[in-house]
Amino acid sequence: MKNALFGFALVTATAIAFLAPVPGSGQDGAPAGGRGGGRGGFGRGGGKGAPQEPAGPMPRLPDGHPDMQGFWSPPAITDIEPAVGRGGAKGGAKGGGKAIPGFGGFAGAGNRIIDPPDGKIPYTPEARAKQQDILMHHMADEPELHCYQSGVPHSESNQFGVQIIQTPNYFVQLSEFMHTVRIIPTDGRKHIDSKIHLFQGDPVGHWEGDTLVVDTTNQNDKTWFDTSGNFKTLGLHVTEKFIPQDRNLIVYEATMTDPEIYTRPWTARWNIGRNRQTQFSDGHPYEQMEYSCEAGNEDLEHYTEDKGGKAPLVVGKKQ
Repeated sequence: MKNALFGFALVTATAIAFLAPVPGSGQDGAPAGGRGGGRGGFGRGGGKGAPQEPAGPMPRLPDGHPDMQGFWSPPAITDIEPAVGRGGAKGGAKGGGKAIPGFGGFAGAGNRIIDPPDGKIPYTPEARAKQQDILMHHMADEPELHCYQSGVPHSESNQFGVQIIQTPNYFVQLSEFMHTVRIIPTDGRKHIDSKIHLFQGDPVGHWEGDTLVVDTTNQNDKTWFDTSGNFKTLGLHVTEKFIPQDRNLIVYEATMTDPEIYTRPWTARWNIGRNRQTQFSDGHPYEQMEYSCEAGNEDLEHYTEDKGGKAPLVVGKKQ
């Protein structure tokens, strides 16, 4: 019960967040990131009153690489491969759904898979059966319900926004959601021992022109690609690309390879728009805020009387 209630609240909030404006490639568009972090809940990431500055070129750091530092608002993706009848559409990789004027995406959960052309994860039959079983019978196991970090590439569609910090040898992402930290070295180092598995894996980055390419291995199998049962194995290999378009837009692309559960590699892509909010209504400079995930949430109305609720305490009975 408690997991179902928490799950409904989280998934509903995430679905609402998906409707945040995300500018299309090469467009300035509406302010990106209706959930970009900081005080104020929904709409706090650059909504009403945010400056509508033209999207000039991405600035550069002294070393010549694109300067992507600042606050950004990825789209909240609840289903990377939406199914018909669950908020998705038949449009495959084009996402389907009705376009919303002024929004870079589509109503509902648009499909972000660009390869294969049919917009479907190329699962083996056995893996597809497992994914469907998870979706139908095990959604209480959804990782974020248990306060786990999102993993890669799902962490690049985290709710509430992300701050990017760059140094000559590191590309750092600080997410408000779950306080996820990604420290991506760009100094040419090798991956850690393959026996070590982490929630965010082991990212190793390098520059190809203005594109940051990140090779991510060593993830554990405790996270999903979304909140819809698309699972992982320990053998997942993700190649990520951060492709700056202009000062207000990064195109993010991830290619997944795992012969254990996929018949071929597959690629997803989405836009990450800059959060252009500079301050809060009280004049305080914009910042990301503390995030609290309470594992084991309970419905407050049904707390037992010994916990301050309405239901009587029944000794020996699970409440």
